[in-house]
Amino acid sequence: MKTTSEIRQSFLSFFNSKGHTIAPSSSLIPENDPTLLFTNAGMNQFKDVFLGVDKRSYTRATSSQRCVRAGGKHNDLENVGYTARHHTFFEMLGNFSFGDYFKKDAISYAWEFLTSSEWLGLPKEKLWVTVYETDDEAYDIWNKEVGIPAERIIRIGDNKGAPYASDNFWQMGDTGPCGPCTEIFYDHGDHIWGGPPGSPEEDGDRYIEIWNVVFMQFNRQADGTMEKLPKPSVDTGMGLERISAVLQHVNSNYEIDIFQTLIKSVATLLDVQDLDNKSLRVIADHIRSCAYLIADGVVPSNEGRGYVLRRIIRRAVRHGNLLGAKSAFFYKLVPTLAEVMGQAGEIITEKQALISKTLKAEEEQFARTLERGLALLEDALSKLDGKVLSGEVAFKLYDTYGFPLDLTADVCRERDITIDEDAFEREMQAQRARAQASSNFGVDYSNVIKVDGTTLFKGYEVTETEAKVVALFTNGKSVDSIQSGENAVIVLDQTAFYGESGGQIGDSGQISSDICNFTVTDTQKYGAVFGHIGQLVSGSLSVGDSVFAQVDQERRKAITLNHSATHLLHAALRQVLGDHVAQKGSLVAENMLRFDFSQPEAIAKGDLEEIERIVNQKIRENIVVKTEVMDLEEAKQKGAMALFGEKYGDRVRVLTMSEFSIELCGGTHVKQTGEIGLFKFTSEGAVAAGVRRVEAVTGEAAIALLHNQQRVLDQSAELLKSDSHSLIEKIQQLQDKAKKAEKELQQLKEKLASQAGGELAKQAKQINGCNVIVKQLDNVDAKALRTMVDDLKNQLGSAVVAFATKSGEKVNLIVGVTSDLTSKINAGELVGLMAQEVGGKGGGRPDMAMAGGSNPENIPQSLDFAMNWIQAKL
Repeated sequence: MKTTSEIRQSFLSFFNSKGHTIAPSSSLIPENDPTLLFTNAGMNQFKDVFLGVDKRSYTRATSSQRCVRAGGKHNDLENVGYTARHHTFFEMLGNFSFGDYFKKDAISYAWEFLTSSEWLGLPKEKLWVTVYETDDEAYDIWNKEVGIPAERIIRIGDNKGAPYASDNFWQMGDTGPCGPCTEIFYDHGDHIWGGPPGSPEEDGDRYIEIWNVVFMQFNRQADGTMEKLPKPSVDTGMGLERISAVLQHVNSNYEIDIFQTLIKSVATLLDVQDLDNKSLRVIADHIRSCAYLIADGVVPSNEGRGYVLRRIIRRAVRHGNLLGAKSAFFYKLVPTLAEVMGQAGEIITEKQALISKTLKAEEEQFARTLERGLALLEDALSKLDGKVLSGEVAFKLYDTYGFPLDLTADVCRERDITIDEDAFEREMQAQRARAQASSNFGVDYSNVIKVDGTTLFKGYEVTETEAKVVALFTNGKSVDSIQSGENAVIVLDQTAFYGESGGQIGDSGQISSDICNFTVTDTQKYGAVFGHIGQLVSGSLSVGDSVFAQVDQERRKAITLNHSATHLLHAALRQVLGDHVAQKGSLVAENMLRFDFSQPEAIAKGDLEEIERIVNQKIRENIVVKTEVMDLEEAKQKGAMALFGEKYGDRVRVLTMSEFSIELCGGTHVKQTGEIGLFKFTSEGAVAAGVRRVEAVTGEAAIALLHNQQRVLDQSAELLKSDSHSLIEKIQQLQDKAKKAEKELQQLKEKLASQAGGELAKQAKQINGCNVIVKQLDNVDAKALRTMVDDLKNQLGSAVVAFATKSGEKVNLIVGVTSDLTSKINAGELVGLMAQEVGGKGGGRPDMAMAGGSNPENIPQSLDFAMNWIQAKL
């Protein structure tokens, strides 16, 4: 496997062997170019050469150019660390021709380097290319000379809303050298989601652009005009990180050798075990941009390039803080960076002392304000509903934590969030008044039931107990007695009923005496007492009466299974996904368990299966569940985690399941994990940004779920005249048959459409020597419409064809124009105007275009408009 350094050198050596002069990377600060904040492409240093202003001693060049995209128009900062290929710093491999060779040689060189066994040796069948829509020359070179099949060559037109605004027309900025381009894509395989360029699934990760060859032909002026360059030239760019990912057989740039070395270095510094943590990626990326910017003369400041550098440093340090960094660490990565970058790291080695000193000073200055306020700010942003942070929150950060407003704005800006600065100023002015009023805050008006004393909870040992009624409430008011049929809350001096807390729901059951029977539907805590909520079914009950309180044991048992399983689940989540997993909410009921936790992305199916496997393994191990009451500090030293976020006193209950799970918990649990029986996930999904939710069942409910799933499989197999073991194969056979039938049906439709087209040709209207057909057709699908229009254009020779068809409440429009008439009538323009009449929009090429609409009742008006428009144009 080639290292990234070896790939860089191979590229330079290849083009050097083709007569290219190896040009060293230029500075990240563009020379005499006010249009750029940073060097962002390999051609930047040759811009004047392309313009004809400057001349070099060579007409062919190659380079590995360091680039930064973290400010100005080209800004990838917010995506860095969270996608597979975004970086603030990257290296661009390039070869350039200054009026020497052009399209044929540029394409030939690219193909040879990528596919020759002497160089990179990529499989030819894995490569796809795109060309600008009208660039027939490039298309023919790829197809006829290189030999790429037509189905792997994609034409891309002006797909960004303006002339020359295309994925295949390159321009460095609003002005300057530009021209059509051809891009080379690598197909990672069908095991990765995504479609080829130009398809609806093009944003997936299956087809990845690895090389862009720009054919420099124009200099774009400020008014949009295109001036021809003195000599057609070539500018190419291939991301070193991307091609390294391909050659090292990984799908993410962060998995290549350079990043893995940096990530492991960060993990070692900060004692992080989870190497997939996104914060490690952010830091590994940012050390490269920060070090090279400082090496090229940028210093942290509050404006311009220095401000961008400061933002990147602060973002890296903040992610270090998320990983547990307690002191300056970022600058310690500089030696590793210098080593891992190989020849490209020589400038880092040369200026290592300056870079380290600058980074350390900036990091320490930032850390003084970071620690105090960042936790509160992160919490506020995670709960934000909208895109504006309130002035009140910003002021609290400033007033209580010494967090400056500009720092709050810096963190928010990364997330496209603004601050209500007017409200912040009002808070500053009203500081004294609000401080005086703050004493009114914190009153819990929901505690309408207030009883002095404490209920003794005996539910850990028993599920029934004798007790005395110490208080009764109806409608929130204290009463001395209740009668049959009344709803009430009973407070006992002691109870086996668990009061809802820590995610576990309250118990239900019966409270009875010789003269009454009370059904408990729920149990809640009101301060230090337990309230038994329900209805007096018979008799009467008074304060001071002696009663017998009995918990619904079957329901309690089911709740207990789910609660103990939740602890196993939490430990398994952390084991598989990483220590970043932290509980964000939970529900433990008799019929299911729900667990919310911090996780930035959906859990992969394989990981979900592994988590489930681990939980069931621990159930089968029949681990003894131990509970101990100890001091809070002692519990922390033991490593216990607070699972449900309860408020704990000085003495706490610690639940231990061997060394696998140690947590603080006041709930009820099984004695051994084997009692849980079985654990089965029922769902996984998102509930908020960075928070996932899983739901599961245990015990009898899990068995019932499996039985139901098997029943569905058996019934499905029976319907398909198969068995459950062959069900997938049977479904695949049926799908294949359906696809074949659909294809045959489509062929029949197209045949019928062609026959109908012959009849329609006879109905063509002659307008100034041109054939015109404008008509509504029924029961014709979109594909058949295209076939019909193409056939009519061929039959009629010189024609304009416009059809409308109704499908339910939808309208399909299509316009076809023969090539001799496109200068007069543009199909895309006409179909767009027709679409407005039926409440829709659309467009396409000058010779063929389609549109849709939602008002079929307006089809006649749309067709009348079309006919009048065509007559006026012809």
